[in-house]
Amino acid sequence: MKIAVIGGGSTYTPELVSGLWRQRDRLAVEELWLMDPDVPRLEVVGGMARRMLARQGSDVAVHLTGNRSEALDGADAVLIQLRVGGQAARLGDETFPLQCDCLGQETTGAGGLAKALRTVPVVLDIAEETARRAAPGAHLVDFTNPVGINTRALRDAGHPALGLCNFAIGIQRWIATEHEVDPWRVEVDPVGLNHLSWVRAIRVDGEDVLPGMIERDWERLGRRSGVAGELVRELGMLPSYYLHYYYEHDATVAAQKREKPRAQVVAETEAELLEIYRDETVDEKPAQLDRRGGAWYSEAATALLASLVQGTGDKHVVNVRNDGTLPGLADDDVIEVLCRIDADGATPIPQAPMPPELLGLVQHVSAYERLAVRAAVTGDRATLRKALLTHPLIGQWSLAVGLEELLLSTGAEHLPRFADTTAG
Repeated sequence: MKIAVIGGGSTYTPELVSGLWRQRDRLAVEELWLMDPDVPRLEVVGGMARRMLARQGSDVAVHLTGNRSEALDGADAVLIQLRVGGQAARLGDETFPLQCDCLGQETTGAGGLAKALRTVPVVLDIAEETARRAAPGAHLVDFTNPVGINTRALRDAGHPALGLCNFAIGIQRWIATEHEVDPWRVEVDPVGLNHLSWVRAIRVDGEDVLPGMIERDWERLGRRSGVAGELVRELGMLPSYYLHYYYEHDATVAAQKREKPRAQVVAETEAELLEIYRDETVDEKPAQLDRRGGAWYSEAATALLASLVQGTGDKHVVNVRNDGTLPGLADDDVIEVLCRIDADGATPIPQAPMPPELLGLVQHVSAYERLAVRAAVTGDRATLRKALLTHPLIGQWSLAVGLEELLLSTGAEHLPRFADTTAG
Protein backbone atom coordinates (compact mmCIF):
# COMPACT_ATOMS: atom_id res chain seq x y z
CA MET A 1 0.00 0.00 0.00
CA LYS A 2 1.22 3.49 -0.91
CA ILE A 3 0.14 6.43 1.26
CA ALA A 4 0.74 10.00 0.10
CA VAL A 5 0.72 12.83 2.63
CA ILE A 6 0.28 16.24 1.03
CA GLY A 7 1.80 18.67 3.49
CA GLY A 8 4.26 16.07 4.75
CA GLY A 9 6.59 18.78 6.05
CA SER A 10 4.12 19.54 8.82
CA THR A 11 5.36 19.14 12.36
CA TYR A 12 2.30 16.85 12.77
CA THR A 13 3.94 14.19 10.59
CA PRO A 14 5.74 12.32 13.41
CA GLU A 15 2.28 11.90 14.99
CA LEU A 16 1.13 10.26 11.77
CA VAL A 17 4.17 7.98 11.61
CA SER A 18 3.53 6.92 15.19
CA GLY A 19 -0.08 6.10 14.32
CA LEU A 20 0.84 4.10 11.23
CA TRP A 21 3.08 1.88 13.32
CA ARG A 22 0.30 1.20 15.81
CA GLN A 23 -2.03 0.21 12.95
CA ARG A 24 0.54 -2.04 11.27
CA ASP A 25 -1.59 -5.17 11.75
CA ARG A 26 -4.43 -3.56 9.77
CA LEU A 27 -2.47 -1.33 7.37
CA ALA A 28 0.13 -3.06 5.24
CA VAL A 29 1.97 0.10 4.24
CA GLU A 30 4.93 -0.40 1.93
CA GLU A 31 5.55 3.19 0.86
CA LEU A 32 4.96 6.47 2.68
CA TRP A 33 5.36 9.50 0.42
CA LEU A 34 5.74 12.82 2.18
CA MET A 35 5.21 15.74 -0.19
CA ASP A 36 5.79 19.40 0.66
CA PRO A 37 6.84 22.42 -1.41
CA ASP A 38 9.19 23.48 1.42
CA VAL A 39 11.83 20.84 0.69
CA PRO A 40 14.40 21.87 3.35
CA ARG A 41 11.73 21.66 6.04
CA LEU A 42 10.47 18.39 4.57
CA GLU A 43 13.95 16.88 4.83
CA VAL A 44 14.08 17.73 8.53
CA VAL A 45 10.65 16.26 9.25
CA GLY A 46 11.24 13.31 6.93
CA GLY A 47 14.51 12.47 8.63
CA MET A 48 12.70 12.34 11.95
CA ALA A 49 10.01 10.10 10.43
CA ARG A 50 12.60 7.67 9.10
CA ARG A 51 14.37 7.46 12.46
CA MET A 52 11.09 6.79 14.26
CA LEU A 53 10.17 3.98 11.89
CA ALA A 54 13.67 2.48 12.09
CA ARG A 55 13.51 2.50 15.88
CA GLN A 56 10.20 0.63 15.69
CA GLY A 57 11.69 -1.97 13.36
CA SER A 58 9.50 -0.92 10.44
CA ASP A 59 10.51 -1.58 6.84
CA VAL A 60 8.17 1.09 5.41
CA ALA A 61 10.02 3.03 2.72
CA VAL A 62 9.75 6.79 3.32
CA HIS A 63 10.06 8.96 0.20
CA LEU A 64 10.44 12.74 0.37
CA THR A 65 9.47 14.92 -2.57
CA GLY A 66 8.51 18.43 -3.55
CA ASN A 67 6.75 17.00 -6.62
CA ARG A 68 3.07 16.44 -5.93
CA SER A 69 2.48 14.35 -9.05
CA GLU A 70 5.23 11.94 -8.02
CA ALA A 71 3.67 11.53 -4.59
CA LEU A 72 0.16 10.94 -5.96
CA ASP A 73 1.07 8.48 -8.73
CA GLY A 74 -0.52 5.14 -7.84
CA ALA A 75 -1.32 6.17 -4.26
CA ASP A 76 -3.88 4.01 -2.46
CA ALA A 77 -4.64 6.73 0.08
CA VAL A 78 -4.06 10.48 0.13
CA LEU A 79 -4.05 12.52 3.34
CA ILE A 80 -4.22 16.31 3.07
CA GLN A 81 -2.72 18.24 6.00
CA LEU A 82 -1.57 21.56 4.59
CA ARG A 83 -1.62 25.20 5.64
CA VAL A 84 -1.64 27.70 2.79
CA GLY A 85 0.47 30.68 3.85
CA GLY A 86 1.81 29.01 6.98
CA GLN A 87 1.61 30.51 10.44
CA ALA A 88 2.07 34.03 9.02
CA ALA A 89 -1.29 33.74 7.23
CA ARG A 90 -2.83 32.30 10.36
CA LEU A 91 -1.63 35.32 12.31
CA GLY A 92 -3.52 37.52 9.87
CA ASP A 93 -6.67 35.43 10.34
CA GLU A 94 -6.43 35.87 14.09
CA THR A 95 -5.77 39.62 14.12
CA PHE A 96 -7.52 41.49 11.29
CA PRO A 97 -11.07 40.79 12.57
CA LEU A 98 -10.18 42.28 15.95
CA GLN A 99 -9.96 45.69 14.26
CA CYS A 100 -13.76 45.43 13.86
CA ASP A 101 -14.29 44.01 17.37
CA CYS A 102 -15.03 40.61 15.81
CA LEU A 103 -13.62 37.20 16.70
CA GLY A 104 -10.11 36.54 15.40
CA GLN A 105 -9.86 32.80 14.79
CA GLU A 106 -8.46 30.66 12.00
CA THR A 107 -11.54 28.52 11.36
CA THR A 108 -14.43 30.58 12.73
CA GLY A 109 -15.80 33.95 11.64
CA ALA A 110 -14.00 36.26 9.22
CA GLY A 111 -10.62 34.64 9.88
CA GLY A 112 -12.07 31.24 9.10
CA LEU A 113 -13.47 32.60 5.84
CA ALA A 114 -10.05 34.00 4.92
CA LYS A 115 -8.51 30.59 5.44
CA ALA A 116 -11.27 28.91 3.43
CA LEU A 117 -10.81 31.29 0.50
CA ARG A 118 -7.11 30.51 0.15
CA THR A 119 -7.40 26.79 1.02
CA VAL A 120 -10.40 25.47 -0.92
CA PRO A 121 -8.88 26.05 -4.40
CA VAL A 122 -5.68 24.26 -3.38
CA VAL A 123 -7.53 21.30 -1.87
CA LEU A 124 -9.72 20.98 -4.97
CA ASP A 125 -6.63 21.04 -7.19
CA ILE A 126 -5.07 18.25 -5.14
CA ALA A 127 -8.27 16.20 -5.39
CA GLU A 128 -8.47 16.63 -9.15
CA GLU A 129 -4.89 15.44 -9.56
CA THR A 130 -5.57 12.58 -7.17
CA ALA A 131 -8.47 11.47 -9.38
CA ARG A 132 -6.13 11.40 -12.39
CA ARG A 133 -3.04 9.87 -10.85
CA ALA A 134 -3.91 7.82 -7.77
CA ALA A 135 -4.92 4.17 -7.79
CA PRO A 136 -8.56 3.41 -8.65
CA GLY A 137 -10.70 3.79 -5.55
CA ALA A 138 -8.00 5.65 -3.63
CA HIS A 139 -9.16 7.01 -0.29
CA LEU A 140 -9.01 10.80 0.16
CA VAL A 141 -9.04 12.17 3.71
CA ASP A 142 -8.89 15.88 4.51
CA PHE A 143 -7.50 17.00 7.85
CA THR A 144 -6.90 20.55 6.61
CA ASN A 145 -8.97 23.29 8.24
CA PRO A 146 -11.61 24.47 7.82
CA VAL A 147 -12.47 20.78 7.51
CA GLY A 148 -16.23 21.14 7.04
CA ILE A 149 -15.90 23.76 4.29
CA ASN A 150 -13.15 21.81 2.51
CA THR A 151 -15.21 18.63 2.66
CA ARG A 152 -18.25 20.44 1.26
CA ALA A 153 -16.15 21.80 -1.62
CA LEU A 154 -14.71 18.34 -2.33
CA ARG A 155 -18.10 16.63 -2.26
CA ASP A 156 -19.69 19.38 -4.37
CA ALA A 157 -17.01 18.71 -6.98
CA GLY A 158 -17.74 14.97 -6.97
CA HIS A 159 -14.75 13.77 -4.94
CA PRO A 160 -15.66 10.99 -2.44
CA ALA A 161 -13.61 12.55 0.36
CA LEU A 162 -14.03 12.35 4.11
CA GLY A 163 -13.20 15.19 6.49
CA LEU A 164 -11.53 14.42 9.80
CA CYS A 165 -11.12 16.39 13.02
CA ASN A 166 -9.49 15.35 16.30
CA PHE A 167 -12.36 16.73 18.45
CA ALA A 168 -14.11 13.41 19.09
CA ILE A 169 -10.98 11.35 19.67
CA GLY A 170 -9.78 13.95 22.17
CA ILE A 171 -12.95 13.45 24.20
CA GLN A 172 -12.66 9.69 23.82
CA ARG A 173 -9.13 9.71 25.27
CA TRP A 174 -10.15 12.03 28.12
CA ILE A 175 -13.08 9.79 29.12
CA ALA A 176 -11.00 6.62 28.77
CA THR A 177 -8.43 8.07 31.17
CA GLU A 178 -11.05 9.13 33.71
CA HIS A 179 -12.83 5.77 33.58
CA GLU A 180 -9.57 3.80 33.37
CA VAL A 181 -10.69 1.82 30.33
CA ASP A 182 -9.28 1.10 26.90
CA PRO A 183 -10.06 4.06 24.58
CA TRP A 184 -11.85 1.88 22.06
CA ARG A 185 -14.47 1.02 24.71
CA VAL A 186 -15.55 4.68 24.61
CA GLU A 187 -17.92 5.92 21.89
CA VAL A 188 -18.45 9.67 21.40
CA ASP A 189 -21.67 10.64 19.62
CA PRO A 190 -21.75 14.33 18.57
CA VAL A 191 -24.15 16.21 16.32
CA GLY A 192 -23.64 19.35 14.22
CA LEU A 193 -20.90 20.68 12.00
CA ASN A 194 -17.14 20.68 12.18
CA HIS A 195 -16.13 23.08 14.97
CA LEU A 196 -19.83 23.57 15.74
CA SER A 197 -21.01 20.41 17.44
CA TRP A 198 -22.51 19.18 20.67
CA VAL A 199 -21.87 15.76 22.23
CA ARG A 200 -25.24 14.21 23.06
CA ALA A 201 -23.92 10.87 24.30
CA ILE A 202 -20.68 9.36 25.56
CA ARG A 203 -20.96 5.59 25.84
CA VAL A 204 -18.60 3.41 27.85
CA ASP A 205 -19.21 -0.24 26.99
CA GLY A 206 -22.53 0.83 25.49
CA GLU A 207 -23.78 2.77 28.52
CA ASP A 208 -24.28 6.53 28.18
CA VAL A 209 -22.28 8.16 30.99
CA LEU A 210 -22.82 11.77 29.92
CA PRO A 211 -26.08 12.47 31.81
CA GLY A 212 -24.49 11.42 35.08
CA MET A 213 -21.38 13.48 34.35
CA ILE A 214 -23.48 16.59 33.74
CA GLU A 215 -25.55 16.03 36.86
CA ARG A 216 -22.48 15.60 39.08
CA ASP A 217 -19.90 17.80 37.40
CA TRP A 218 -21.54 20.47 35.23
CA GLU A 219 -19.27 23.25 36.50
CA ARG A 220 -16.09 21.45 35.47
CA LEU A 221 -17.60 20.47 32.12
CA GLY A 222 -18.41 24.12 31.51
CA ARG A 223 -14.84 25.14 32.22
CA ARG A 224 -13.59 22.46 29.85
CA SER A 225 -15.83 23.79 27.08
CA GLY A 226 -15.10 27.43 27.85
CA VAL A 227 -18.72 28.23 28.69
CA ALA A 228 -20.84 28.68 31.82
CA GLY A 229 -21.48 25.41 33.60
CA GLU A 230 -25.13 26.37 33.90
CA LEU A 231 -25.35 26.34 30.10
CA VAL A 232 -24.02 22.78 29.94
CA ARG A 233 -26.58 21.76 32.54
CA GLU A 234 -29.47 23.41 30.69
CA LEU A 235 -28.46 22.04 27.29
CA GLY A 236 -27.96 18.56 28.73
CA MET A 237 -25.05 18.02 26.38
CA LEU A 238 -21.38 18.92 26.02
CA PRO A 239 -20.61 21.80 23.62
CA SER A 240 -17.42 21.59 21.59
CA TYR A 241 -14.77 24.08 22.64
CA TYR A 242 -15.39 26.17 19.51
CA LEU A 243 -18.89 26.99 20.68
CA HIS A 244 -17.53 29.33 23.31
CA TYR A 245 -16.70 31.65 20.40
CA TYR A 246 -20.46 31.97 19.93
CA TYR A 247 -21.72 31.69 23.50
CA GLU A 248 -18.97 33.96 24.94
CA HIS A 249 -18.12 36.09 21.89
CA ASP A 250 -17.58 39.49 23.50
CA ALA A 251 -15.53 38.14 26.40
CA THR A 252 -13.44 36.09 23.95
CA VAL A 253 -12.71 39.10 21.74
CA ALA A 254 -11.69 41.15 24.78
CA ALA A 255 -9.32 38.35 25.85
CA GLN A 256 -7.86 38.03 22.35
CA LYS A 257 -7.00 41.71 22.33
CA ARG A 258 -5.01 41.24 25.56
CA GLU A 259 -3.27 37.95 24.83
CA LYS A 260 -0.58 36.74 22.47
CA PRO A 261 -2.16 35.35 19.29
CA ARG A 262 -2.29 31.58 19.13
CA ALA A 263 -0.44 31.71 15.79
CA GLN A 264 2.61 33.17 17.51
CA VAL A 265 2.52 30.47 20.19
CA VAL A 266 2.26 27.73 17.57
CA ALA A 267 5.04 29.28 15.45
CA GLU A 268 7.35 29.26 18.47
CA THR A 269 6.44 25.63 19.21
CA GLU A 270 7.03 24.66 15.58
CA ALA A 271 10.47 26.26 15.61
CA GLU A 272 11.31 24.32 18.77
CA LEU A 273 10.03 21.07 17.25
CA LEU A 274 11.99 21.51 14.04
CA GLU A 275 15.14 22.08 16.07
CA ILE A 276 14.47 18.82 17.92
CA TYR A 277 13.80 17.00 14.64
CA ARG A 278 17.20 18.14 13.34
CA ASP A 279 18.91 16.22 16.14
CA GLU A 280 19.79 12.90 14.52
CA THR A 281 19.85 11.16 17.90
CA VAL A 282 16.12 11.82 18.44
CA ASP A 283 13.94 8.94 17.24
CA GLU A 284 10.83 9.26 19.45
CA LYS A 285 7.92 11.67 19.27
CA PRO A 286 8.85 14.62 21.52
CA ALA A 287 6.60 15.77 24.35
CA GLN A 288 6.56 19.28 22.87
CA LEU A 289 4.38 17.98 20.04
CA ASP A 290 1.43 17.89 22.42
CA ARG A 291 1.61 21.70 22.66
CA ARG A 292 1.34 22.01 18.90
CA GLY A 293 -2.36 21.14 18.84
CA GLY A 294 -3.99 18.32 16.94
CA ALA A 295 -3.60 15.84 19.77
CA TRP A 296 -4.44 12.26 18.76
CA TYR A 297 -4.56 13.25 15.09
CA SER A 298 -2.43 10.26 14.19
CA GLU A 299 -4.74 7.85 15.98
CA ALA A 300 -7.82 9.31 14.32
CA ALA A 301 -6.31 9.42 10.82
CA THR A 302 -4.67 6.01 10.80
CA ALA A 303 -7.57 4.22 12.52
CA LEU A 304 -9.99 5.75 9.98
CA LEU A 305 -7.75 4.72 7.11
CA ALA A 306 -7.45 1.17 8.46
CA SER A 307 -11.24 0.92 8.74
CA LEU A 308 -11.63 2.11 5.14
CA VAL A 309 -9.07 -0.37 3.85
CA GLN A 310 -10.31 -3.31 5.90
CA GLY A 311 -14.01 -2.47 5.42
CA THR A 312 -14.71 -3.65 8.95
CA GLY A 313 -17.69 -1.40 9.75
CA ASP A 314 -15.99 0.36 12.64
CA LYS A 315 -17.51 3.63 13.85
CA HIS A 316 -15.69 6.97 13.55
CA VAL A 317 -16.73 10.62 13.79
CA VAL A 318 -16.17 12.15 10.36
CA ASN A 319 -17.45 14.92 8.10
CA VAL A 320 -19.90 13.64 5.47
CA ARG A 321 -22.86 14.79 3.39
CA ASN A 322 -26.06 15.07 5.38
CA ASP A 323 -28.25 13.11 2.93
CA GLY A 324 -31.25 13.21 5.26
CA THR A 325 -29.41 12.38 8.47
CA LEU A 326 -30.34 15.63 10.25
CA PRO A 327 -33.79 17.07 9.52
CA GLY A 328 -33.73 20.78 8.78
CA LEU A 329 -30.53 20.66 6.74
CA ALA A 330 -30.08 20.20 3.00
CA ASP A 331 -28.85 16.86 1.70
CA ASP A 332 -25.63 18.45 0.42
CA ASP A 333 -24.79 20.16 3.72
CA VAL A 334 -21.73 18.58 5.35
CA ILE A 335 -22.19 17.44 8.93
CA GLU A 336 -19.91 15.96 11.60
CA VAL A 337 -21.45 12.84 13.14
CA LEU A 338 -20.69 9.28 14.13
CA CYS A 339 -20.52 7.07 11.03
CA ARG A 340 -20.03 3.43 10.18
CA ILE A 341 -16.94 3.03 8.00
CA ASP A 342 -16.45 0.36 5.35
CA ALA A 343 -14.63 0.03 2.04
CA ASP A 344 -17.26 2.19 0.33
CA GLY A 345 -16.85 5.10 2.73
CA ALA A 346 -18.97 6.43 5.60
CA THR A 347 -22.62 5.87 6.48
CA PRO A 348 -23.98 8.18 9.20
CA ILE A 349 -25.52 6.55 12.26
CA PRO A 350 -29.20 7.64 12.53
CA GLN A 351 -29.60 10.78 14.64
CA ALA A 352 -32.53 12.21 16.58
CA PRO A 353 -33.62 15.64 15.29
CA MET A 354 -31.71 18.57 16.75
CA PRO A 355 -33.63 20.77 19.20
CA PRO A 356 -34.24 24.35 18.01
CA GLU A 357 -31.46 25.85 20.14
CA LEU A 358 -29.00 23.73 18.14
CA LEU A 359 -30.72 23.57 14.77
CA GLY A 360 -31.02 27.33 14.32
CA LEU A 361 -27.31 27.94 14.76
CA VAL A 362 -26.36 24.95 12.60
CA GLN A 363 -28.65 26.13 9.78
CA HIS A 364 -27.14 29.60 10.03
CA VAL A 365 -23.54 28.38 9.80
CA SER A 366 -24.41 25.84 7.09
CA ALA A 367 -25.74 28.71 4.95
CA TYR A 368 -22.50 30.61 5.55
CA GLU A 369 -20.42 27.56 4.60
CA ARG A 370 -22.33 27.18 1.33
CA LEU A 371 -21.53 30.80 0.45
CA ALA A 372 -17.91 30.40 1.59
CA VAL A 373 -17.36 27.55 -0.86
CA ARG A 374 -19.00 29.49 -3.66
CA ALA A 375 -16.84 32.55 -2.97
CA ALA A 376 -13.66 30.45 -2.82
CA VAL A 377 -14.41 28.75 -6.13
CA THR A 378 -15.61 31.82 -8.06
CA GLY A 379 -13.59 34.67 -6.58
CA ASP A 380 -16.77 36.75 -6.56
CA ARG A 381 -16.65 39.62 -4.08
CA ALA A 382 -20.42 39.95 -3.81
CA THR A 383 -20.58 36.31 -2.67
CA LEU A 384 -17.72 36.98 -0.25
CA ARG A 385 -19.70 39.82 1.31
CA LYS A 386 -22.80 37.64 1.52
CA ALA A 387 -20.77 34.97 3.33
CA LEU A 388 -19.55 37.54 5.87
CA LEU A 389 -23.05 38.96 6.29
CA THR A 390 -24.51 35.49 6.80
CA HIS A 391 -22.07 34.40 9.48
CA PRO A 392 -23.83 34.64 12.88
CA LEU A 393 -20.78 36.29 14.48
CA ILE A 394 -20.86 39.16 11.93
CA GLY A 395 -24.35 39.74 10.55
CA GLN A 396 -24.11 43.51 9.95
CA TRP A 397 -23.54 45.14 6.58
CA SER A 398 -21.02 47.70 7.83
CA LEU A 399 -19.01 44.93 9.47
CA ALA A 400 -19.19 42.76 6.35
CA VAL A 401 -17.85 45.56 4.15
CA GLY A 402 -15.10 46.51 6.59
CA LEU A 403 -14.03 42.91 7.11
CA GLU A 404 -14.02 42.27 3.36
CA GLU A 405 -11.44 44.99 2.80
CA LEU A 406 -9.30 43.86 5.73
CA LEU A 407 -9.49 40.22 4.64
CA LEU A 408 -8.43 40.93 1.06
CA SER A 409 -5.67 43.37 1.97
CA THR A 410 -4.27 41.08 4.68
CA GLY A 411 -4.20 37.92 2.53
CA ALA A 412 -3.89 39.25 -1.01
CA GLU A 413 -0.83 37.16 -1.95
CA HIS A 414 -2.75 33.92 -1.32
CA LEU A 415 -6.03 34.97 -2.95
CA PRO A 416 -5.31 35.08 -6.70
CA ARG A 417 -8.96 34.55 -7.60
CA PHE A 418 -9.75 37.94 -6.10
CA ALA A 419 -6.79 39.80 -7.61
CA ASP A 420 -8.67 41.21 -10.60
CA THR A 421 -12.10 41.70 -9.02
CA THR A 422 -13.58 45.00 -7.97
CA ALA A 423 -15.67 45.95 -4.98
CA GLY A 424 -18.80 45.78 -7.13
